[in-house]
Amino acid sequence: VVTILRAVHKYKDSREQFEQRTHKRLIDIITPTQKTVDALSRLEMPAGVYIDIKMKNK
Repeated sequence: VVTILRAVHKYKDSREQFEQRTHKRLIDIITPTQKTVDALSRLEMPAGVYIDIKMKNK
């Protein structure tokens, strides 16, 4: 949580608080096909949402 003064010089009673949250999810696809990989790479996410696709050969 970050607290910032709203006024530049005085009025310390006027403050604003901001919070940044991070949520992570892991989806393990056992037998991915090329169609699955293409669909995941073409997903449209809202602003501020990022996706990271990692492929690992066993």
